[in-house]
Amino acid sequence: MKAFIFDLNGTMVNDMPYHTKAWHSLLNDELGGNFTIDEVKPQMYGKNQEVLVRMFGANRFTADEMDRISIEKEKKYQREFLPYLELLPGLHEFLELAYQKGIPMAIGTAAIPINIDFVLDNLYIRHYFKAIVSADDVTFSKPNPETFLKAAELMSVPPTDCLVFEDVPKGAETAANAGMQAVIITTTHKPEEFSQLQNVIHFAPDFNDPFIKALV
Repeated sequence: MKAFIFDLNGTMVNDMPYHTKAWHSLLNDELGGNFTIDEVKPQMYGKNQEVLVRMFGANRFTADEMDRISIEKEKKYQREFLPYLELLPGLHEFLELAYQKGIPMAIGTAAIPINIDFVLDNLYIRHYFKAIVSADDVTFSKPNPETFLKAAELMSVPPTDCLVFEDVPKGAETAANAGMQAVIITTTHKPEEFSQLQNVIHFAPDFNDPFIKALV
């Protein structure tokens, strides 16, 4: 592979339980929902506004209200997660080695810019990435391939030469739709949940995995 594309949440940092907690609290305590954790978890993909529509329907909130709720949710998440913010084991070493070898790297995520900045700037890793594609940079969310195709374009690398690191089935499906292979970090989902996806070439708990180390 000539380039790497990373999902952010659950792939670079193991923060999905904190996103779930923030959504669960907001949906129930502040927006009047009655959702269990198990009902919230599978809906946490795509843009925040899309999550709200899936949970409450298309006519519950105005666009401005959804934007405000989205920012409020991310502030909750950041307050809770900041004391525990760190890269997954082995990732910093992987990024540094790939960077030294001149392998282009990008982030392709459904996160909004304030969450991307929260991770990259607190961990001082922004310089590793040639391109960053956020929820605000695309029209269509995952599993539409726009996020990963735009990342490849910004790196000037053909999609078939990109390897995606993801943690969720929707992300792996996005990679497949973009014509890319994927390595799955098993922070949030089990390998059997990806059985229908033929583009997944490996599963690993973190970036200390020998297969991943051998990629650089």
